[in-house]
Amino acid sequence: MEGDLTRLTAGAMADALRAGETSAVGLASTHLDRIESEDAGLHAWLHVDRAAALADAERADAELGRARADGPQALARLHPLLGIPVGLKDLISVRGRPCTAGSRILAGYVPPYDAHVVERLRAVGAVILGKTNLDEFAMGSSTEHSAYGPTANPWDLERVPGGSSGGSAAAVAARHVPVALGTDTGGSIRQPGSHCGVVGMKPTYGRVSRYGIVAFASSLDQVGPFARDVRDAAVLLHAIAGRDERDSTSAPVPVSDDLLALPASDDEAAAGLRGLRLGLPREYFVPGMEPGVEAAVRGAVAALEAAGATIEEVSLPHTEYGLATYYIVAPAEASANLARYDGIRYGLSLRDGDVLAGYLATRGRGFGPEVKRRIILGTYALSAGYYDAFYGKAQKVRTLIKADFDAVWASGVDAVVAPTSPGVAWRFGAKLDDPVAMYLTDACTLPVNMAGLPGISVPAGLSEGLPVGLQLIGRPWSEVDLLRIARGHEAITAGAAWRTVEPPGLLALRAGGVPTPAERVAALGADDR
Repeated sequence: MEGDLTRLTAGAMADALRAGETSAVGLASTHLDRIESEDAGLHAWLHVDRAAALADAERADAELGRARADGPQALARLHPLLGIPVGLKDLISVRGRPCTAGSRILAGYVPPYDAHVVERLRAVGAVILGKTNLDEFAMGSSTEHSAYGPTANPWDLERVPGGSSGGSAAAVAARHVPVALGTDTGGSIRQPGSHCGVVGMKPTYGRVSRYGIVAFASSLDQVGPFARDVRDAAVLLHAIAGRDERDSTSAPVPVSDDLLALPASDDEAAAGLRGLRLGLPREYFVPGMEPGVEAAVRGAVAALEAAGATIEEVSLPHTEYGLATYYIVAPAEASANLARYDGIRYGLSLRDGDVLAGYLATRGRGFGPEVKRRIILGTYALSAGYYDAFYGKAQKVRTLIKADFDAVWASGVDAVVAPTSPGVAWRFGAKLDDPVAMYLTDACTLPVNMAGLPGISVPAGLSEGLPVGLQLIGRPWSEVDLLRIARGHEAITAGAAWRTVEPPGLLALRAGGVPTPAERVAALGADDR
């Protein structure tokens, strides 16, 4: 496997492309072959378009060829993502390709336009391989709620990858693609990043346009990158970030080219940690946190301190209300956003009597149980007589959650360090019968979305052989600083034994004959969960 192109980071792939050591078509073909041979046992992908991907790759090779002919300066001007394979969560619109949002109600829908992030990826010459699996309409924490079947975790094929962007996280961890995009509404990039042992970042709300993204909760959703190292995540963020006039929540904040210049040297990256003040919130070590997870996170914090950072205990007192607040605000917004799926304009359309009967039949059969649960909850919270008692009060508490973070920044703390999730990936079915237990797995990530802040999860070790994530939370628009801290942590743990561990499920996938995740779930009894 030493010569396997899929083992390279996106940065190393870019270097090889510029040196003429490989081609974009070769990179795309290698990854597409890997997907074709392995994905039946992983189910990370919902749609792969080989022909379109190879056409993108051919255009990238032509651009590389022209730049080589023009000399080193022309090569240096090329974006690092030129010719690099990328995966997209299947609620990102791509012209001419299916977009299901993991739901039966959008079966057959093909967008006539590209999302803003897709336009940005095309502009820099990235090669889009396909669309990845997700919880239906991004509502879930395990990717078990996809209408098209669950995704498996490459570290243990009997376990979930997290969610809702579990397909993108699993695809990156399995080396089906070096980088991918997901969306994060309450932790849906950082939590699966943690469970799959990859880097996952949620940018500041407004940093990336939501134009062309199937909406869940409009005041919370944000697109962000997955990668196997921090520098690749920064490069992907650089490509997609920036103002878009079609999205009124897209902020006119400049995108720094410093995202392309994170330290390559581990020594330089580690040196950047000296003198930093990092806050450790006592409220994030929640009751019920698995001991192995807490040990790994505290070990990562100790390593940051040994590298020269100052660790200060801080308090975010309204954290305990984050879960309840989120599950009023997000379902309320979802109930409004999902009203557009009426069986008339696009997607599934069931004719069952008059217009109202068809509307009810389409939504009744098209939406899954988790989506229905959230629509009902959100509609109730917005109904007459309950709006002020629930939704209005939740928005006030949301303001208090943001104020907690503002107080921490005012104290001079550079970033907050915390667990990404209180536990490692769980077995299929273990939390399906208890939605609240599944919601609690996002307790450490939800407040970041409520406050609109940037957050990143980076691998921090293993617990019982499964990945643990360290979460870093920053001030608004501080993505560069946050990524530098993440890169520093990556540098000081570069020699850690856990970084050499190969996800065990990959060996099984490459041997072939692995049952699909849906077949494994079907074979489970209650005693196996």
